[in-house]
Amino acid sequence: MNHVLVSLAAIFSQLSLLAFGGGNSILPEMQRQVVEVHQWMSKADFSALFALAQAAPGPNMMVVTLIGWHVAGWPGVIVTSIAKFGPSSLVTIAAMHAWERFKDRPWRRYIQTGLVPMTAGLVASSAALIAEASDTTWMLGAITAAIAVLSYRTKIHPLWLLAAGSLVGLTGFGQ
Repeated sequence: MNHVLVSLAAIFSQLSLLAFGGGNSILPEMQRQVVEVHQWMSKADFSALFALAQAAPGPNMMVVTLIGWHVAGWPGVIVTSIAKFGPSSLVTIAAMHAWERFKDRPWRRYIQTGLVPMTAGLVASSAALIAEASDTTWMLGAITAAIAVLSYRTKIHPLWLLAAGSLVGLTGFGQ
């Protein structure tokens, strides 16, 4: 058990420092670590935990806590949560201090300009990873595509889209 907790701490503290643009940007590596490298769960289990975390109120990275629970119970919850949120919080505090200190420097705008497309690419990669793990039939793929289009082209609140997905799941449609 101690070996598992050390592995969880190492994985999530590293991921914490790589989460540029939000937690979803590290989902591909998180999934690779817990599914492929350590084989703590299947792709489908990872996708289900991610969906549950997104449906729950609170931070969008609740999946970290759920992974900790799935792998090691309460000790896993504590270790993964501290490892994921501790290092990045400390770096953010230091970065914000420096960002404010150098607010009049022209290079600040260049850094921001470069980080935006990188973040968009990481988040798009995360979306593709979750879709690949979730869309096990052509019908589920079509539902994913339809929801993506609705989400992008309309102002429908995401909770309504989640509710619609839940209702579709309850009917067994797409299975």
